[in-house]
Amino acid sequence: MADELIDIFDEENKFTGVKKMKSEAHKDGSWHRVIRVWIYNSKGEVLIQLRAKDKLLYPNLWDISAAGHIGVGEEPITSCLREIKEEIGLDVKLEDLEFHDIQPARILTSAMVNNELAYAYFLKFDGDIKQLKLQEEEVQEIKFISVDKLEEGLNMTPEIYCPHGDYWFDMLSEVRKKL
Repeated sequence: MADELIDIFDEENKFTGVKKMKSEAHKDGSWHRVIRVWIYNSKGEVLIQLRAKDKLLYPNLWDISAAGHIGVGEEPITSCLREIKEEIGLDVKLEDLEFHDIQPARILTSAMVNNELAYAYFLKFDGDIKQLKLQEEEVQEIKFISVDKLEEGLNMTPEIYCPHGDYWFDMLSEVRKKL
């Protein structure tokens, strides 16, 4: 996990004026911003990524299309464009992204208290994912999977997916509305 400087917020998403390294924020539970991008296509499929095997958090698990921390002074939309390009090599225009909402999320493990304010975006993409270049340090593989098949997998084999809980199902419901 690459460490980086991030802005710290309170639980109501107000900037505190504090900046910390991501690793420090994860240790002490400081609230910080992240982006989550849900990429879907006209066939009713969602793009998911297999996290790199060397990731500190949830290695070798399937996750949402693209995600990442918002850097110091960075706007969420800017971070969104950057993360999509870095992780899966897809150039996206600002107007192609649809903002959905901001959801607080808490991830508790023995190693961290991760308090995130997650900015969710949708992106419709009907291109060929074989043409995309993956960031090897972050992503092993990407694939499109039908919403139905993904929901089935989350119910039958949840251990192979990042533990986002009901968030998976809530967002897949939103994807269905877009089809």
